Amino acid sequence: MKTLAWILVFPLLICTLGRAQSSSSESTPQDAGTQGSGTEERMLFPRDMFWGWGQLDLAPPHNEIDPNICAGNAGQYGGVNAPCSMFARYMLSGMLEVRPFGRGELRRFMVFGAPSFLFGKTIPQTLYTWSLDAIGIEHSWGVGIYIAKGFEFRVTQHFLFDRLGARDTYLGVADLGNNGPWGRYMTLGVRKSFGTRRW
Repeated sequence: MKTLAWILVFPLLICTLGRAQSSSSESTPQDAGTQGSGTEERMLFPRDMFWGWGQLDLAPPHNEIDPNICAGNAGQYGGVNAPCSMFARYMLSGMLEVRPFGRGELRRFMVFGAPSFLFGKTIPQTLYTWSLDAIGIEHSWGVGIYIAKGFEFRVTQHFLFDRLGARDTYLGVADLGNNGPWGRYMTLGVRKSFGTRRW
C-alpha cells in the first residue's frame, strides 16, 4: 500500500516542488545563508529546501528496460504465457534532495531519495505489449554534506528491487530473484558538480 502511495504521490510532488522552486528562486541563496536581497533566510525549512527532477521514459519494442528480475530466455518457459514477463516498457524515475536548514553550517546538510518505478509486460523475442502492469521499484536514499567548490560527501543506501502487486511472488524457472540491476549496497562517495544550468 505504501508503494502504491509513492507511485501516485511522487509525480505530483516533483511537479509541485518544481513550480514552488521556480516561483521562489528569483534570488539565489549565498553561501553565507542570506538571500540576494539581503533578507535573512529562516533557520528551518527555507524556501529553497527542495531540488529534484522527475522523468518518464518509454522503451520501444525490442528495447525494453531489463531490471534483471527474469532471465533473458524467459520465453522458453511458456512462450507468450511465460509467467516471468517483467521487462519494462515504461519507467517513472526521479531524484529529490531536501536541505531542511537555511542558516549556519547545517545548511550544507541534505537528505536525498531516488526511486525508479517500472511498468510493462514483455518477454524478449516472444511477447511485446504496451501493458502498464506494475513491475516494481528500484530505490535508494542517503545523506550528503556540501564541502566546498562543488564537492559533496554522500552516503548512499541502495535497496533490493521491490516487486508490486501480483508479481510479488516466485515466477518460475526464469525468475532470478529480487537483486535487481544493482542488488543491495551502501557506498561512501564524493560528488563534484560544475557549470551553471542555462535555465
